[in-house]
Amino acid sequence: MAMFGEGLDAAVQKAFTRPAPKSAGPQMRYLVKQLGGTKAVSQMLRVSQRTVERYVKDQIKKPRTDLAARLEREVKARWQPQIRAKARAKAASTGGLLIDTRARLGYTAPIGTTDQDRIRHLTVALPPRYAARLFDAQQAGATDQELKEIAADALKEVYFQDNGRRAGSLEEVRFTDIEHLEFDL
Repeated sequence: MAMFGEGLDAAVQKAFTRPAPKSAGPQMRYLVKQLGGTKAVSQMLRVSQRTVERYVKDQIKKPRTDLAARLEREVKARWQPQIRAKARAKAASTGGLLIDTRARLGYTAPIGTTDQDRIRHLTVALPPRYAARLFDAQQAGATDQELKEIAADALKEVYFQDNGRRAGSLEEVRFTDIEHLEFDL
């Protein structure tokens, strides 16, 4: 998961009610509690079990940069799963999803129409069905390319076709050269 997966995760993390632990000791203790022991945490983080125990007891306070990044990523991935599930369910059922992007967008259409790709900055509210498709695909382990195709379908319907009111013969939307991408619930 690159840009799209991380963007969806960041949108869901905005719904957290408490901040995730920031320092290494509390992060390590949280992971030990979640995974049920220091051995599982050591295997996941690719460090020795003794190193995990030393972080838990605050004998080591400052991790290496690569370990700090893995530690933060794993904690955020497991932090407040019920709040995360509620936020996804709300977006998929009633709230929808807001996409803010600056990218090259174009489309395939019948001959004689202006279908030239160009850089556009769009902020579009996607309906709940597209939020559900994006979150379901992410949960199923979809690649970034697959998530991008779902987002392109959503932009085709909502932005280019205006929910069926125009451009009915539009075939495909090209969503490339993404400079900025952000999702919000």
